[in-house]
Amino acid sequence: MTIALLQMTSGIEPAVNAATLTNAVAQAAARGATMLFTPEMSGLIDRDGERAARAIVAEADDPVLDAVRHAAARAGLWVHLGSLAVRRPDGRLANRGFVIDGAGAVRARYDKLHLFDVDLPTGESWRESASYAPGDMAMVVDTPVGRLGLAICYDLRFPDLFRALTDAGATVLAVPAAFTLPTGAAHWSLLLRARAVEAGAWVVAAAQTGQHADGRTTYGHSMVVDPWGEAVLDMGEAAGLAVATIDPARTMEVRQRLPVLDHRRPIPPVGIAGA
Repeated sequence: MTIALLQMTSGIEPAVNAATLTNAVAQAAARGATMLFTPEMSGLIDRDGERAARAIVAEADDPVLDAVRHAAARAGLWVHLGSLAVRRPDGRLANRGFVIDGAGAVRARYDKLHLFDVDLPTGESWRESASYAPGDMAMVVDTPVGRLGLAICYDLRFPDLFRALTDAGATVLAVPAAFTLPTGAAHWSLLLRARAVEAGAWVVAAAQTGQHADGRTTYGHSMVVDPWGEAVLDMGEAAGLAVATIDPARTMEVRQRLPVLDHRRPIPPVGIAGA
């Protein structure tokens, strides 16, 4: 099963990002892919809150989502649109991923559960929760590449989410991201491989890369990791499109060799010695 990953450097103009995405859909289809995966915040990256607010609209009015849905329908290609910033009815924002089928219909939505509120040693400070509301539901969806479990970026650090996704039957885990340089260099590959090994599942991680128009820099290195923890694709730092092969038989082989999912047990209460 051939999949495509788009590694991009999203900017502050949704129309420009939409053009990049629709071109990628056409390229992925031309290269024989069954499904395209795109990064977190594919439609807009802008740390200027006032300027970004003018471009963030309700899902039904989002021009990037509309463009990708039409492109998917033209190409007959499934797309995991890693995430877009969309405005909720209550006025808060959601960091929302979409799975779009080959007819252009939205098959699944997922709002990022874990929000990135950190102060890094580099001096970077991020407060995603200042603008975004967390999601309230994990999500799997059946696709041509298998049952896909959805996550977004910072979710990668929370293995309980991935346990829930594989308990729900996920054989492929999607982790679109916009990792910072310091956290990416330290933890990106390590965490992706760990999640693959724990789950005995494929991990597909399309990422943002390079210097963005709003001044931030992201790590890149979009990856595909097999269920044994081996990286079968690492796109490095350059923006562009790459393809990889996912073999469902590899999932079954690894899960039979190491049946960790069958060995999972409910965790009993934790004792505290000396209390």
